Amino acid sequence: MNGTLNKVMLIGHLGDDVKMHYFEGGNCIGRFPLATNEVYINKTTNEKITSTEWHNLVVRNKAAEICEKFLSKGDKIYVEGRIKSRQWQAEDGQTKYTTEIQVTEFTFLTTKKETELNRQNIPNMPDSNKGNSFENTQGGSGSDHGDLPF
Repeated sequence: MNGTLNKVMLIGHLGDDVKMHYFEGGNCIGRFPLATNEVYINKTTNEKITSTEWHNLVVRNKAAEICEKFLSKGDKIYVEGRIKSRQWQAEDGQTKYTTEIQVTEFTFLTTKKETELNRQNIPNMPDSNKGNSFENTQGGSGSDHGDLPF
């Protein structure tokens, strides 16, 4: 082991539906924003404050297709993955930067399409009381498409 770790675990709500991008050769990625909230009390005013952090999530291939099929804006999901930062040249010539969560595993906690999901026989997605889980075993390297500006 090289002594480093890049692992992220988040529970949050989708800020939008999954947006799919398809590539030659049949690969695809899905992107969606995830909101996580921190709630605290302002000690001066005793006011309850909610602070929202937005995360850009990326899922690949079969995992992306499952997310697109069963997740909608507002649904709650648990994800595990790693942080990846990348840069690209915009059309105006400026260098753009983004930080994303490359999702490796996820569990649906609440979905609007839950009843449909429970009736489907989806590989690698066992039914359980805690939601439906999927591990992306197709990996994130190889045809990474990390140079694409979306």
